[in-house]
Amino acid sequence: MPIRPPAAVDEARTKPKSLPPEASDAARLWLPLNALRAFEVVGRRLSFTGAAASLHISQSALSRHVSRLEELLGCKLLERRSQGLVLTKAGAALLPVVTKSFDGLEATMQALRHRAGTAQRMLRVHMPPTFLNVMGMSLLREFRLAFPDISIDLFSSNGVGLPRATVCDIAIVFDRPRYDDAVRDPLWLISQTPACSPDIAERCRGMDLQAFLRANELLHTRLEGEPFGVLWAAFARHFDLEISPERGLALDAERLTVEMAITGNGVILVDVDMFAKEIADGRLVTPYEATSESGFGYYLTVHPDDMSDPAIALFRSWVIQRFTHVKRDIAAE
Repeated sequence: MPIRPPAAVDEARTKPKSLPPEASDAARLWLPLNALRAFEVVGRRLSFTGAAASLHISQSALSRHVSRLEELLGCKLLERRSQGLVLTKAGAALLPVVTKSFDGLEATMQALRHRAGTAQRMLRVHMPPTFLNVMGMSLLREFRLAFPDISIDLFSSNGVGLPRATVCDIAIVFDRPRYDDAVRDPLWLISQTPACSPDIAERCRGMDLQAFLRANELLHTRLEGEPFGVLWAAFARHFDLEISPERGLALDAERLTVEMAITGNGVILVDVDMFAKEIADGRLVTPYEATSESGFGYYLTVHPDDMSDPAIALFRSWVIQRFTHVKRDIAAE
């Protein structure tokens, strides 16, 4: 008959040994937190559509997260059946553990934030002046209503690309397409055409486009770091016009330049979508069917290292989703 070891020895043999700190750190590197978060929401809702809307990401991105988690574990967590999405045996075992872990993390972190007086998360956001005046204000108001726990520290500068002097978490910038380390999501690509007051259009009736531009003051919006008249120069090249694009009057913000045009002080290259209301109201007139893509547009820009920050990721996905609806509304009109 085998002799059993003393209880203390038996316990020592069966109790898991704690890993040294270095080994414990390395063991946790494989934990896919974003994928676990995605699975947890899908598993609770049993809906990819509902989970994607809740997390403000696309269904395809959500599905990729769950698929990668299943590949990592070597088993299926969810199955699509005729009655809908269901948890597999493995998924049913994992879901409550993940939910409990996230609940514990959230409760502890919220308690620490409240104790430290930092319950509000602050995002530093940049927007160009024209974008801010035309649509940025309402955009931020809607975001704050939807997510009151995220405060916005907003600043604005009228240049091309990222502002040089100020550090921001996420920025909407006026820029050309470019390739660098930043993640850039195109929100609004501008289409420009000459516009003026009704009085100027009536006075110059019958002129061709080149004569019209030569006869009137050219209005510019100053772009830091760009040559004076860069947008008029691109327009002239596109339509093979012999004009002097560098002459005229420049202002700091496009909204001010538009007001100068409305009051009869010259001709502006206007973004026909951004200022559609002024054109529809008749305050701005576009006398010629001469619209060109300037190559410039508004881009949502964030550093890739910040993509894992929940507040930044939320703001980014929410703005992209919002502009998808804006573009649909314009296309419907």
